[in-house]
Amino acid sequence: MVQKASLVPQHVPQEIPHGDMPGDKIVIDEGHIQKANTLTPPLIALLAKILEQKKCPRCVIGVCGGSGVGKSETASLLGWYLRQLDVPCYILSGDNYPYRIPKHNDAERMRVFRDSGIKGLFAHGVYTAEIGGILHELMLRDQDADPRLCETHPWLSIYQATGRNGLKGYLGTPNEIDFSRVTDIIAQFQNGAQAIMLKRMGREEAQLWYDLVDFSNVSVLIIEWTHSNSDFLSGVDLPILLNSTPQETLAHRRQRNRDGKTDSPFTTMVLEIEQALLTAQAHKAKLILSKSGKLLSYEEFCGMMK
Repeated sequence: MVQKASLVPQHVPQEIPHGDMPGDKIVIDEGHIQKANTLTPPLIALLAKILEQKKCPRCVIGVCGGSGVGKSETASLLGWYLRQLDVPCYILSGDNYPYRIPKHNDAERMRVFRDSGIKGLFAHGVYTAEIGGILHELMLRDQDADPRLCETHPWLSIYQATGRNGLKGYLGTPNEIDFSRVTDIIAQFQNGAQAIMLKRMGREEAQLWYDLVDFSNVSVLIIEWTHSNSDFLSGVDLPILLNSTPQETLAHRRQRNRDGKTDSPFTTMVLEIEQALLTAQAHKAKLILSKSGKLLSYEEFCGMMK
């Protein structure tokens, strides 16, 4: 069913199926289409080999990458292309599977950072009431993660370093995300389940429910998610990394924010930790695509990320 893979559809409709997170919207541009066109031929070749080796002819593809690389759009296009080749797909959004809705998860990330940072000050024996007061003012201004202030407040480097280490123990780990549930979904799919109960989580407390999804005619499950190549996740056959260098990510964030402003120091820290996770896991990716749309070997990827 994948012999026609060398053919890439020339026209993409305005509306195509996308990930299953409530309220999710995609905006496809020519850049996304070019990337999907580049990925499709090698993807299909790999897919054919994987399906040939399986008793149950099903495959799980993971589309991962950092902020602004177009995971949702690219995954949607790949799914649409596969459907044109008579390969039925379902696109699952991993963003349904943190334990907390986005605003609560953002608050928990901040809590973990600050709690770990203050404990670090205690452990190093430098915390005083005066430092506590200064730190409180910095927190109110969202400046406690700003490395530029360490010159003025030398103790802040301890706070930020230990806070960052604490955040590393939360971000992209089972403390933040229900990886076991996603792994179980993958296992059910790989074992031929005809229907699977999937979680739906929006941005508000009341936006939480489950849908029983029909998989009886689905051959490929595409998981679009920052963490779809995580070491905590099992069962992904074909991880795809949409790469972005730190410089490219920064340029994208500046362009997206109003007046060219950069992100808050804390958001920058979160993005840096996520990028480090993606880089550490990149050796497992079957396909790596640069932000400019070029296929990379792992060695070329490592050279770009130095």
